[in-house]
Amino acid sequence: MISIDEQQAILLSIARELKKQVTAFAVGGTAMMFLGLKNSTLDIDLVFESIESREEFIKAAGKIGFSSLDSAAIYGKRENIPEMLKLDDFRLDLFVSNVIDFIFSEEMQKRAKTIRQFEKNLILKIADVHDIILMKCATSRLKDIDDAKAIIQTTGINWNLIVEEAKNQLSLGKERAILDLGSFLEKLGGMNLNIPNNVLNELWALLEKQIIKKKGQKIPKRAAYK
Repeated sequence: MISIDEQQAILLSIARELKKQVTAFAVGGTAMMFLGLKNSTLDIDLVFESIESREEFIKAAGKIGFSSLDSAAIYGKRENIPEMLKLDDFRLDLFVSNVIDFIFSEEMQKRAKTIRQFEKNLILKIADVHDIILMKCATSRLKDIDDAKAIIQTTGINWNLIVEEAKNQLSLGKERAILDLGSFLEKLGGMNLNIPNNVLNELWALLEKQIIKKKGQKIPKRAAYK
């Protein structure tokens, strides 16, 4: 596990090796730590705007001892898996624009209003809690479910915003967005979390429309949540 102090030290060390300014978005447990929602994380998750900026970061990380790790061993044969680096027990998961089945969209970027700067060349923009949940449903590991649960229990959630971003993801060509989010929220609802029924009903209605539009077929009728 990476503590808050260790995360700070790692990012500072990498920043000191950067030869040009790099901006990235902190997501996942990394963002939660910056927002005071978590005390440790398994890995540092960053989303870069371009391959070039990620390469600059990787070069700097290599100078302090980080080396490449096979990301397929962790994420399998999914699309848009990260470049992964490891140093002792510390791991970096480095994405570019896409996080598995989701795009870190312009709207998500605008919502990342908290900013942290390390030395002069590393600027991190911290993902909004709503977008952390959406990114968590893209990876949907056990720790992601636990993290989303913690966010929902401690933060006021605007569920309409989450649904609207799922629609936005669909418009951007991410066809699994509605299904992934709906399935993820159903899991959370099964853990006695208060997931509004109207949100689940809207997501499954959207999914049905999506399937009808794409294949001309209906999915089995699902009972409405009350």
